[in-house]
Amino acid sequence: MNRQLEFKRHTLAHLLAAAVLEKYPHAKLTLGPAIDTGFYYDIDFGDGEAPGDADLKQIQKLMKKLLNKWDGFTHEEVSVDKAREMFACNQFKLELIDEIEDKGEKITLYTCGGFTDLCRGGHSENPKAEINPDAFKLDKIAGAYWRGDEKNKMLTRIYGIAFNTKEELGEYETQIEEAKARDHRKLGKELDLFTFSELVGPGLPLFTPNGTLMRDLIVDKIMSIQLKFGYTKVVIPHITKSDLYKTSGHWEKFKDELFHVKGKTDAEFVMKPMNCPHHTQIFDSKLRSYKELPIRYAESTMVYRDEQAGELLGLGRVRSITQDDGHVFCTVEQIDQEVENIVKVIEKFYTALGMYEKNKFWVSLSVSNPAEPEKYLGDPENWVKAESMLENVATRLNLPYKRVEGEAAFYGPKLDFMFKDAIGREWQLATAQLDFVMPERFGLEYTDNTGKKERPVMIHRAIAGSLERFMSIIIEHFAGNFPLWLCPTQIAVIPVADTHNEYAMEIYQQLLEAGFRTEIDTSNESMGKKIRNAKKMRLPYFIVVGDKEKEDKTVTLESRDTMESKSYKVEELIEKLNPEADV
Repeated sequence: MNRQLEFKRHTLAHLLAAAVLEKYPHAKLTLGPAIDTGFYYDIDFGDGEAPGDADLKQIQKLMKKLLNKWDGFTHEEVSVDKAREMFACNQFKLELIDEIEDKGEKITLYTCGGFTDLCRGGHSENPKAEINPDAFKLDKIAGAYWRGDEKNKMLTRIYGIAFNTKEELGEYETQIEEAKARDHRKLGKELDLFTFSELVGPGLPLFTPNGTLMRDLIVDKIMSIQLKFGYTKVVIPHITKSDLYKTSGHWEKFKDELFHVKGKTDAEFVMKPMNCPHHTQIFDSKLRSYKELPIRYAESTMVYRDEQAGELLGLGRVRSITQDDGHVFCTVEQIDQEVENIVKVIEKFYTALGMYEKNKFWVSLSVSNPAEPEKYLGDPENWVKAESMLENVATRLNLPYKRVEGEAAFYGPKLDFMFKDAIGREWQLATAQLDFVMPERFGLEYTDNTGKKERPVMIHRAIAGSLERFMSIIIEHFAGNFPLWLCPTQIAVIPVADTHNEYAMEIYQQLLEAGFRTEIDTSNESMGKKIRNAKKMRLPYFIVVGDKEKEDKTVTLESRDTMESKSYKVEELIEKLNPEADV
């Protein structure tokens, strides 16, 4: 988000607050920031009247009316006592004032059009002239806990969307409508991929045979690619003593997000939220020589995180997360080649999805923020070294990268691959992360060629990341029209009438023997309904078998993507589809 647009959106949050106070004088304002697509304001309406979605148009109309008088901001630096006096009836603002005082920061008030708010700044200089009234609108109302903590009071969050021009706003609204049509929750049900059960619990998806097959296809594709680079499978348990994460450093940062397990002993157990500490223990299970390195472990396994119920969303945010995980233990000299190998796996996998193309992805060189050293573990010199090594790889491989401060993991910098989907949304998917910290904390060692003990480097890598989240993105990216290799069912054989069933069964068996995931529809439904069912399930191909096909020993292939209908001998058909199935 450029600063000019960010300032417009922040200004509109103020404008929203002013309009709400005019219409609902009893309201108590809390926080109202700019966000990626617009702005919001969290407001406490107490026991008084509160707006619903039907009231948004009236509030929006009032915002546009007020905008005509908003021709400039003034700001004032005030004492703590004056600020407390001004907001004496608003416990939320008083809490913010206390925090500002504790940090020793200045307290500033910004005023525009007669409306004053506690704020750090960052607004349009002349809102009336700079903000196009046709380029913003109020979008929806939702609940939000104060400061995002479910222990706090539930507030009313009013969202708005805002862009520089009316045309940009229209493009965004079109994208949102397209996203609704592609919603993975809707398509997941239609394509019979996954379900949820109230008895099982929220955020715990259950995968059907179709969905399970799709998951396996993703994992198998990744594993088949990375086997060529020396990765071997490992398996670890789903629970662990908390000591493991206290040693790794995860406990201090993530202990409140874990599921705690009570057993018959006094030991403190948790459901594992990540796998890397376990993998260090496999490495550390015996003496290691430099001749064994690099050692590469790979595993697809579930981890568990106690996400807040309000943050759960289909497969996109769940509590049981299947990680396509991998860790490399290597020498410093081997880092460059190992990271390059990971990039090659990423390239091959996303090429199979048609996503590894120019202008469809970029790479975030996610580094530490020097202004916040307390966020990161380990030796600062190692951080400089690790960030430089990743940047050298990105430069040498000509990756479209840019440095992004503050996005590193607490243990090391990353190369995060950011992919655009079919409707322009951006997602962080694959990653390669360089880690000097965890081997140090676990005391990992290997013996070099002189007999000296050395510390290995650990590289964390994910290709799809969370399988659940990846599936949610891919379902929406393809709108359910998956490439042939990824479809649970690739071809349906449809006999025109019962008299064609025997020949259709022959074709079905031949396709199965050729390795295609095939189904045959010999139901009593009409031909038209059989075809509609195949199209509804978004099958890449279906085959129609009638009198002519039976007589000519051919099949008529109908394509989902090209809408073509063409006759083939079965051998010709198999030869045609094999390359597409083996991408």
